[in-house]
Amino acid sequence: MVGNLEQGSVNQKISVLGAGAYGTVIARALAKKQNDVMLWSHDEAHIASIMESRENERRLPGISLPESLRPVASLVEACSARDALILAIPSLYLMDVVRQMLGVEDIIEAKPRIAAVTKGFIPGKERVLCVLEAMENYLPGAYKNHLVYISGPSHAEEMGQDRLTGLISASLNGKNALYFRNLLQSSSLMVFPALDVVGVQVSAAVKNIIAIAFGILDALKGIDPLVGDNTESLLFAAGLNEIQTLGTALGATHPETFTSIAGVGDLDVTCHSTHGRNRHFGRQIVLDNLIRAYEDIDNLIANLDQVGYLPEGVPATKYTMQIAEKKSLRLPVIQRVYSILNREMEPELLELIDSFRSSTAHLPPEIPR
Repeated sequence: MVGNLEQGSVNQKISVLGAGAYGTVIARALAKKQNDVMLWSHDEAHIASIMESRENERRLPGISLPESLRPVASLVEACSARDALILAIPSLYLMDVVRQMLGVEDIIEAKPRIAAVTKGFIPGKERVLCVLEAMENYLPGAYKNHLVYISGPSHAEEMGQDRLTGLISASLNGKNALYFRNLLQSSSLMVFPALDVVGVQVSAAVKNIIAIAFGILDALKGIDPLVGDNTESLLFAAGLNEIQTLGTALGATHPETFTSIAGVGDLDVTCHSTHGRNRHFGRQIVLDNLIRAYEDIDNLIANLDQVGYLPEGVPATKYTMQIAEKKSLRLPVIQRVYSILNREMEPELLELIDSFRSSTAHLPPEIPR
């Protein structure tokens, strides 16, 4: 694969695939470091708008983009003669783009290093997959165990304002993890290499589910006097426990992943920040009866574009429950979120409280009776 570790910080040819808010700030950060950066979207009108205004008015208004950042609508151009690619495609659409990439000669020859920032799970033929494993199933064999996953508490709105942010660059290939660490790190980006690709991916996907529950609880906080800051801490602890339970079952290699910025750090900002789309979605479920128009979770996922933004926690909830069923895992909080999204129950406080009790009952160890 092209590129070398010493050149990882500047003067690299990089394409970011996906011109949402997050893809845009990643591309912006790379372009500011004197790299040759392309930002790709399939939407030609969107690309034309970014080129004209030097701003992603649709997804990240108010953040100016460097002149050196080149928006493009050709996937072949974006994937050709590049040192590295970073995929910032939502999970629902990721594999469609990966399949299209297979028509590009440089991808067939496995020339560019590839990283992903997509959060969620991907349905496979026999089981639900983490993002990198799903990509490996389609990309050339040379990419197996060499892909990189980038995650951390990093809302695009604050990254666009150059506020200090921490990220994890995880890969089974340590050199590639270091390459993307060097590529991204700057005065406002602290990037830490890691090997626990499963733990980091699970943390990134499942924290969005807990954030939906947190949004529901946050809305109830203004309605029910029983809910306070202490109640939110119960949910936070229960949610972190379920993230670790699922990650361990799927093969996470380092328990400290869940107490790092990849785990507790990302969960914290996703649950508490006003920028969080999944938290906002949870609030809308209570305050605006948002999901009343949908029959079940499948109908909701099929029509997520009607929401006006993409809460990744919705498809992640469906696929997490499929994993839990297959592996006989008890995930009470996530089960309640699934039941609410599947229109099996209303977003009621007593149900959430019961899930806290079930999820945290074994932490810390109980006194023997």
